[in-house]
Amino acid sequence: MTLSTISVHLDHTERCEARTLLAARIARLHRSHLMGIVPTGCTPAPSRPCSEEPAGSALVEASLYLRRRAETVAHVFRSRLRPTPLSCDARLVDGEPVQAVVHLARASDLVVVGQADEAAAVGSAERRLPEEVMLNAGRPVLIVPSTGCVKEGLDRILVAWDGSREASISLRGAMPLLRKAAHVTLVSLLRDGDANPADALNPVEMSGWLLRHGVQANVERLTTSLRFADVLLDRAEALGCELLVMGGYGHARVREQLLGGVTRDMLMQAGIPLLMAH
Repeated sequence: MTLSTISVHLDHTERCEARTLLAARIARLHRSHLMGIVPTGCTPAPSRPCSEEPAGSALVEASLYLRRRAETVAHVFRSRLRPTPLSCDARLVDGEPVQAVVHLARASDLVVVGQADEAAAVGSAERRLPEEVMLNAGRPVLIVPSTGCVKEGLDRILVAWDGSREASISLRGAMPLLRKAAHVTLVSLLRDGDANPADALNPVEMSGWLLRHGVQANVERLTTSLRFADVLLDRAEALGCELLVMGGYGHARVREQLLGGVTRDMLMQAGIPLLMAH
């Protein structure tokens, strides 16, 4: 697998720069095309003109404001990347933000989004964007933390392995990044008192699979009574990791997405980039 196209969600928030620069660094390293996705937030035009009515006039003004803001975001994106020889473009997409990102993200090999930021001036839909894209795009998603400094490289990577379908998909999606990494650690967690699931693939077998793909990984098996999210983040910090790879879990209901507990905790707490796939 190669990263021929990387997409990045762009908006007007302060952290947009951090994820843009990280996406650009990965794109340069892998000689990828970088596609900036800018949801305008504009709704489709009504079937008949209503601009003469007060409500219609207000709607037109709001749409113009949103479109101009989106155009500014796209301009800033191009300006940030202009000094570097990088293939890139920016796409303005009308409609609901999550669907706009999901729709275009499916035409990429990796999607870069930002962690939900409670301090940012965005709506509830934008706050749900990381989890919704992860659950619905069908692509590996790289989630950039909402605070702190994102390191230059992704040379040290921690992979959380539990033998699940989601972990397997995430591991395969992360393969281009793993091949470029200097240090990869595969960690398997088990709850105190629990037996190892009979159908779970041994992490040593996975390290052999990785080695045949050119990735040498250290294997760790840890037994703990603590929350798995806390253990993973503590281990990532202890190893100096710049990226954590794990499966993203969710259970679909009619109009609601309920995230698995560890997935939800990681999406909220992770202070380093997080790669997930579902």
